Amino acid sequence: MVSRRLLYPLVTADVALFGLDERDALRVLLVRRAEDPEAGRWALPGSVLDPERDADIEATARRTFADKLRLELPHVEQVHVASGARRDPRGWSLSVVFAALVRCDHVEAQAALRIDGVDWADPDGIARRRLAFDHASHVHHALAALREKVARRALPLHLLPERFTLSHLQRACEAVLGEPLDKSAFRRRLKGSTELEPTDAWERGPQRPAQLFRAAKGFAFRAPAAPRGGEGD
Repeated sequence: MVSRRLLYPLVTADVALFGLDERDALRVLLVRRAEDPEAGRWALPGSVLDPERDADIEATARRTFADKLRLELPHVEQVHVASGARRDPRGWSLSVVFAALVRCDHVEAQAALRIDGVDWADPDGIARRRLAFDHASHVHHALAALREKVARRALPLHLLPERFTLSHLQRACEAVLGEPLDKSAFRRRLKGSTELEPTDAWERGPQRPAQLFRAAKGFAFRAPAAPRGGEGD
């Protein structure tokens, strides 16, 4: 039987959970720690690996949200590993950093296990928050990985409601990338996409109704393979 005392080195999974707020601005979820070390400081949600409960380190990441925020993550992926003797006062530690996507309104605005507050923060301004441990660096790596993936044309549909317009999808991509996209080029690249499925519903707009789409069955947040000879518009 594996001992319940902390493993050495200390192994944790920390998750940068990204969502869109009501203005379609990108945000990352922070929790205020209720226990030492770094009690009272803001940090990314995370948990220590429990070999009796976790089949792998991704299971640790998913358990973080099940235990602390009562949330099941639709998408999570490993983006970074940080390690060292001085990054955590408890001793030599290794942190596996994950990025995850979710709709902000799917996160219950209440604290749960071992946290006493939650907040959605601007990931580009995270240095001003003076996060616990080296979590500001974690956010930097997770945001860079997310942006690189969307720049390679992965569609961040997990940020959107079940049904959405193409304009809403474009705003989500722009929020992730931090820059505007050309509407015509964006629509061209979506033509023939197997990741989107049109619905019979339409949304009223200021000029004319816009068709609503949804994620195709089996959708996964990944960049499409580049065509032979390089990518084109």
